[in-house]
Amino acid sequence: MTQAAASYYRATATPYEPYAALKGTKRASVAIIGGGYAGLNTALGLAERGMRDVVLLEHEQIGFGASGRNGGFVFGGYSLGEQSLLDQLGESRARALFKLTTEAVQLIRRRIADYAIACDCVDQGVIWANWFRDPAVLHRRQQLLAEHYDSSWQWLPQGQLRESVCSERYHDGLYERDALHLHPLNYAIGLAVAATGQGVRIHENSGVMSLVREGAQWCLRAAQGVVMADQVVLACGGYLAGLQPAIDRAILPIATYVMVTEPLGARMGECLHTRAAVYDTRFAFDYYRALPDTRLLWGGRISIRNRSPQAVKRLLMQDLLRVFPQLKGVQVDYAWSGLMSYARHQMPQIGGNDNGLWWAQAFGGHGLAPTCAAGELLASAIAEGDDRWMQFADYGLRSTYRPFGYLGAQASYWWQQGRDWLQTRREK
Repeated sequence: MTQAAASYYRATATPYEPYAALKGTKRASVAIIGGGYAGLNTALGLAERGMRDVVLLEHEQIGFGASGRNGGFVFGGYSLGEQSLLDQLGESRARALFKLTTEAVQLIRRRIADYAIACDCVDQGVIWANWFRDPAVLHRRQQLLAEHYDSSWQWLPQGQLRESVCSERYHDGLYERDALHLHPLNYAIGLAVAATGQGVRIHENSGVMSLVREGAQWCLRAAQGVVMADQVVLACGGYLAGLQPAIDRAILPIATYVMVTEPLGARMGECLHTRAAVYDTRFAFDYYRALPDTRLLWGGRISIRNRSPQAVKRLLMQDLLRVFPQLKGVQVDYAWSGLMSYARHQMPQIGGNDNGLWWAQAFGGHGLAPTCAAGELLASAIAEGDDRWMQFADYGLRSTYRPFGYLGAQASYWWQQGRDWLQTRREK
């Protein structure tokens, strides 16, 4: 039965005792607003550095936003492609920023093991499957990663690729071994448990209604409580807090769609003979992976519209059958959408000011590794005075000019989608 409200992740989430809403007046060295990956990684990073006076406030539940709704892919890089990063920053700086995300992949592995986070982690890499016949895009990226980022991706000839991914839609591919996939909501819940185990105080259902500077401190007011904090981290992603206009204006909340099929059982073998996750080479790409209970998770598309579960199911089933027509008739049990945060420059916005206000947002659909890196940078800055976060200074809080920015983003997506369609037609 299709679930009208719940995602597959929420339906299979690790049970935990809900964190109490904020009540009364509290004091904290650091207050974090947002219980997604950016906030949780910052909180855990602070705790691991010995800071115990940390409070995290979440408007809904832990992992409510994109952190608990995404595809669960964990790999290096940013929404901005590796070539653009190299062109904009030069080799040394681009390589350093990219390395932050590959180091974050290793840290995610380590934390899952160290904190025994039960998140269905599958450490079997990711396949980048070529939608088009021309292999040039694969060759260019493989060479770029090897020469400038010290990252080796294995070539998958068409025959070998189709042994793993049973679709005539693809031609050749690349295999990134240093990647994994997981249950993103259970990973977020595990981060919260790890942080609270080291003294972080988490409050769910505690939306912050105002954030003002009072003397040398910040005053955060929720419905039933107040936090007075020396420093504040805003980590709200696509679910805007409405607290600092300059920070909110710098992102576009953009929707993406995900669905999960019924258990396929032996039919999984009709489409996949790999435990690697898969995405393709189009700008408007599909991404998917097998789940432990033999369901297929399928995601794709971006839009300025948050669609209903039925509309998501209808759109994504069309996409699935273009790749795996042999799965016609398979039922979809879950379909949902969620908001990601995008910046005009397609890079994360990680920064701070002289008043002890910090921010981490705009992870643009590549969140798992970059949010981990962001949490480490901010925790190191706050606890140790480390200034490595300034590596992101070129990617600041540029206004997205909402609501006009939405129109530009949708038009850009349709234009890129049209290019994909035209190239596909030319190859027929």
